[in-house]
Amino acid sequence: MQISSRFTIAVHILACIKYFEGHVFITSDFLAGSIQVNPVIIRRVIIQLKAAGMVKVGRGRGGIKLARNVEDITLYDVYSAVEVVSNKGLFHFHEHPNHECPVGKMIHAALDDSLHEIQRAFEDKMKNITMKDITDITGKY
Repeated sequence: MQISSRFTIAVHILACIKYFEGHVFITSDFLAGSIQVNPVIIRRVIIQLKAAGMVKVGRGRGGIKLARNVEDITLYDVYSAVEVVSNKGLFHFHEHPNHECPVGKMIHAALDDSLHEIQRAFEDKMKNITMKDITDITGKY
């Protein structure tokens, strides 16, 4: 399992917007320079952050701005906005274990509850870390 880079790119975008707000005109090209990815990738993530109500995008010379305070945005909010996790959960279970095998027959019973518990703990931890926690660190340098 690996979470895509969209998550860390989104966190980086929000941290940059906070750090440079009021001092730099923030565009997808500007953010792409900080993150070192193609501006098209930035635009795709910005669309997701905008849909989640975290950023505002002005027309023309409006630039990209935060729509919410950083203390009101958790890592879980960012994760939920940009990651595609199916309703089946974070862990993708192999589809057809062999029910003729004693392990294959019981693997879901052995793992399902534990994997759901791990996902809940992961998400709960993310809900307790805000973008302010991140920007407090990134703003020190």
